[in-house]
Amino acid sequence: MVSVALVTGGGGGIGRAIACRLAADGHDVAVVDRDAASAAETAGLVEETGRRALSLTADVSQAAEVEAFVAATEDRFGPIDAFANNAGIEGVVAPIFDYPDEVFDAVLSVNVKGVFLGLKHVLARMRQRGTGAVVNTASTSAIRGRPGLAGYVASKHAVLGLTRVAALDMAGTAIRVNAVLPGPVDTRMIHALDAQARATGGIKRAGTPTAYARPEDIAGVVAFLLSPRAAHVNGAAWTIDAGVTVA
Repeated sequence: MVSVALVTGGGGGIGRAIACRLAADGHDVAVVDRDAASAAETAGLVEETGRRALSLTADVSQAAEVEAFVAATEDRFGPIDAFANNAGIEGVVAPIFDYPDEVFDAVLSVNVKGVFLGLKHVLARMRQRGTGAVVNTASTSAIRGRPGLAGYVASKHAVLGLTRVAALDMAGTAIRVNAVLPGPVDTRMIHALDAQARATGGIKRAGTPTAYARPEDIAGVVAFLLSPRAAHVNGAAWTIDAGVTVA
C-alpha cells in the first residue's frame, strides 16, 4: 500500500526537499504553500518520481483553510500517514525594543498558530485510525536565544512546546509527534536573515558551521522520523546543526 504524506511550506527550501524525499520513499504527496506557483512546481517534482502529487494553496494560520487542505488531501489520496508540519516565516532582524508589533504577530500567526492548526486537524483524523506520524519543523532557535529575532525565536520555542504536548496527547496510540531543529540551512530564509543581519548588525552566530546544511540533510531526518524505522521515537527534538549547539 502506498503511504500518503502532507507537507506544508512545501513550495521551496526544506519543504520542497521533504516532499521530494518522501516521494522517493514511496509516498503520494500533498504539497501546501501560500505561493501557488511554488507549490505546483514541487508537485511536478514529486510526479517525476512516479508518485502522485496534489498542489494546494493555503494560509496555514487560517483554520478553515487548514481544515480544507487536510480534507482535500484525504479526499484525493486517502488517510494521511505522514505529516511534515513545516511552514514558517522569519520576520525581521531588530532588537526587541524596536521589533515591530505587526511583524511579531505575523510570525507567531504562521509559525505557532499554523503549527497548532496543522496538529489539530491532522491529529483529529489520525486519532480515528490510531496511527500516523508527524514532524514539526522547529529550529535550533527553539533551544537558544538569538539577538534581533524576537518573533522567530519565540515562535520556535513554542513549536517545541506544542510538539511535546501533542506527543503526550497521543499517548496510548501508535501516533508519534516529533520535531526537527535545523541550524542554518542553505535556503531563501537564511540568506534573507543574513542580509538583514549584515545591514543591522543584528545576529551574531558563535560557532556557525563553515557551510550551511543542505535542505536534503534535513529532509533525510524528517523522512526517518516519519517512517516505521522510528517507531519508538516520540516527543523528541532532533537537532541538525553539525554539533554547533553541543558547546
